[in-house]
Amino acid sequence: MRTKINVQPEFDFEPSHLKVTNAYYAKYEEISTLLDAHPRIVDLVHHDLKDSLQALNDQSQAKKGGSTFQYTSDTVLRILLCQMIEGLSFRGVVVRVDDSHCLRRFVRIYSGPMLDFTTLCILKNAIGANRWKQVNEELARGAIEKNLITGEALRLDTTAVETHIHWPTDSSLLWDTYRVLARLIKQARRIDSASIDSASIGSKRLGSKRLLTRKAKRIHAKIARKVSKNARLSEAIKTLYSSLIGLVYRLCEWSAEVAAHLERSISRGRYDVMDSAFAQAIIEKVNHHRALGARVMDQTQRRVFNDEKVPNDEKLFSIFEPHTELLKRGKAGKAIEFGHMVEIEQVAQKFITNYAAYEHKPVEHQLVSPALDHHKNLFGHDPEWLAADKGYYLTEQMDALRERVEVVSIAKKGKRTEEETRREEDPLFRHAQRFRAGIEGTISFLKRTLGMFRCHNKTWEHYEATIGLTVLAHNLLTLSRW
Repeated sequence: MRTKINVQPEFDFEPSHLKVTNAYYAKYEEISTLLDAHPRIVDLVHHDLKDSLQALNDQSQAKKGGSTFQYTSDTVLRILLCQMIEGLSFRGVVVRVDDSHCLRRFVRIYSGPMLDFTTLCILKNAIGANRWKQVNEELARGAIEKNLITGEALRLDTTAVETHIHWPTDSSLLWDTYRVLARLIKQARRIDSASIDSASIGSKRLGSKRLLTRKAKRIHAKIARKVSKNARLSEAIKTLYSSLIGLVYRLCEWSAEVAAHLERSISRGRYDVMDSAFAQAIIEKVNHHRALGARVMDQTQRRVFNDEKVPNDEKLFSIFEPHTELLKRGKAGKAIEFGHMVEIEQVAQKFITNYAAYEHKPVEHQLVSPALDHHKNLFGHDPEWLAADKGYYLTEQMDALRERVEVVSIAKKGKRTEEETRREEDPLFRHAQRFRAGIEGTISFLKRTLGMFRCHNKTWEHYEATIGLTVLAHNLLTLSRW
């Protein structure tokens, strides 16, 4: 059975006499104590990691011919927390931990070999978004039992977390489609170049075509230069777009033929087990990117040649992160963002009791009742104070909120009646609004220190999971200061 945790420490022969260093050590020592006090957290993470860790350790033993260091779920969790707290990449965190006596003790590798960064990435992606949700819920309930947090006050806010994409333009999306499909065709040729080159569709040989990657890149660069000088789409720019769309269209047709040939070859048993698996993966990727390429060509045709304003909910902003949404929040200096909205629910002790990432931008006033329901389920009662910004205000629900919460500090947008003005001038309302402002500092900390301004993990599932891990790191840091 795969070990969950290694609890046998080594002697610490290197104490520090520097105050700032001891404070750094103490922070991780407190977090380690919190994790040990909540063993259910490691149990939850272990549920998702055990199969991947078993495969990793078995592979390590087979390579080295005997018993080797056994990585545990507890170690993986602690390394991921180090990554969040230190604000490092996968590559950076394994180097930092490997070179630090303090962090080695924290992750409980001690003198054993360090995980490589690619394996760490695989292990992180094995932990699902729902699992991080359960971990944060477990930590919250443990903090309530020990009276570390209370539920008298609740504040809400939403923020945008960007996905890891470049600024989307029609030409760049077409170029992305071309280069990805071209790469997949090259991979197919490496698996079965002789068969693909000799195969034919009608009177045309399947492998006799040429990849025009450099030409496609050159056309994309020309479009980018011309558009940067003149925002108006001239006939010359439209001609370049027509050429680029033609290249992408022909490559989509060709890649479909290659995928069909690979599928026939697999069904006839022409490949061994390894090549069949590679060929099947190429087929899936080709079909996926061809569908996205068709959307890119369609929106380009509508916008460039039909002078149509394509609605944002019909646009594709990245073929690598197709779930990305365009967000207009009216923020100074950042009128447009590409990512998703994340809601944060926080109590007075700065502990985040709940969070949610939304694939489509939510209507904020619809989030108030679910937030109160979750708070009551967690603490056993509604909060006495509820504070949020103007986006959460809805006249029709204010009476229902006042029946549940003693002080509802949500300002109204636009004109106010005399009664509404008196309500917002009440000292309790103003005090609760000052409490509400504290969540802005939390969001700043999540983005500035823990890196939540942008998610570098691919796919919507891993985006959600990264948000959950970031919130866990924040909550552990918060509790470690008490």
